[in-house]
Amino acid sequence: MRRHHRLHAWQQAMQLVVDVYQLTASLPDSERFGLVSQMRRAAVSVPSNIAEGAGRGGSADFLRFLRIARGSLSELETQYLLLQHLGYGADDGQLGESIESVFGQLGGLIKHIEGTRRQE
Repeated sequence: MRRHHRLHAWQQAMQLVVDVYQLTASLPDSERFGLVSQMRRAAVSVPSNIAEGAGRGGSADFLRFLRIARGSLSELETQYLLLQHLGYGADDGQLGESIESVFGQLGGLIKHIEGTRRQE
C-alpha cells in the first residue's frame, strides 16, 4: 500500500471525485465542455496532487503539492457555487459538505507537516 493510500485527505478526495462525476453526469450537454470539464479536472487534481506530493518523499515537496491540492479544491468549490447560482445544483448540498471536509483534512495535514518540519 502506498503512503498516500492511508491518508484520510486522499481517501476523502477520491470519494469527492466520484461525487463530482455523479453530479456532473446529470448536467445538460451544453455544459459538457464548460462546468462539467472544469469541475472534473479540478476534482481529479486534488487526490492526484496529494499522491504526487506523498510520492516525492521530502516534506517540503509534500507541503507544496498539498497546497496545490488545496488550490484545486478552491477552484472546485467556486465551480460548485457557480453551478448552484446557474440553477444546476440538483444535489442536496452533500458535495459542498464533502468539499469542506476535504478542506479540513488538507488543512490539518498541512499544519501537521509544518509542525513536524519546525521540530527538525
